[in-house]
Amino acid sequence: MGDPSDGREVEFLEDGRVNIDVGRQSDGQGHETVHAGFPADQSGLSADRIQMFCSDRGRNAQGDDTSGPGSAAIRANAPRAALEAMEMARAQGRTDLQRHAARAGLPGRSLPDGANISEIVIDPEAGQTDWVRYTVVDDFGNLINLMSAEGQVHGGAAQGLEQTMLERVVFDEERRLLTVSFLGCALPRASRVPMIGITTEPVPLAQNQLGMNGSGEAGAAGAPVAVANVVQDRGIRQVDMPFTPSRIWEVLKGCF
Repeated sequence: MGDPSDGREVEFLEDGRVNIDVGRQSDGQGHETVHAGFPADQSGLSADRIQMFCSDRGRNAQGDDTSGPGSAAIRANAPRAALEAMEMARAQGRTDLQRHAARAGLPGRSLPDGANISEIVIDPEAGQTDWVRYTVVDDFGNLINLMSAEGQVHGGAAQGLEQTMLERVVFDEERRLLTVSFLGCALPRASRVPMIGITTEPVPLAQNQLGMNGSGEAGAAGAPVAVANVVQDRGIRQVDMPFTPSRIWEVLKGCF
């Protein structure tokens, strides 16, 4: 998913710090941690000496916002190429300050894989659903930061579960939108989200020199399908999301 190529620049400063410009905006996904951790591992520098500039058009003309799960899988290849050039220069005895720019692409797309299993109990008298367990098994290829990847899955699954069970767009009789702010939307809450068990079964991606896959949308994509399947397993063959108690009750009682 996402743009199959990306430009990055790696700049080594006099005080031993390193600046890395990456062409993808971070919107809370932890890109700064992940994209700094990989160059630190490869170069031997401590992560606190690496400063990230995410999609800063004042520094790097190649950049965009965040979309799709391919940020780390695609964009880590460019600093890898730049760091290889630095390592080669060091091996040749160069000690001067250096600035390297590299462009790397993938012959194919990022193709994460996985399974989501939802276990719920439905009270037919009230239409109320109670969570028993929610389990995720994902293949993201080689992982740079396991904690960050699990956090992505937790957040995505919570959003997908809430969307499936409660979130909907509401209009009044004159077709005016009522759910116009977060106050009127069903945002994920800890009390309404089950414990989420996550297991990773990494299979290195052959199309990626680092063997990495994307992970950003895995939780949000799998949750609605997993919940819809378990609701249908109860005999409810046609009901639109969200699966609110009143809607489930009406279907079970044959009101539709």
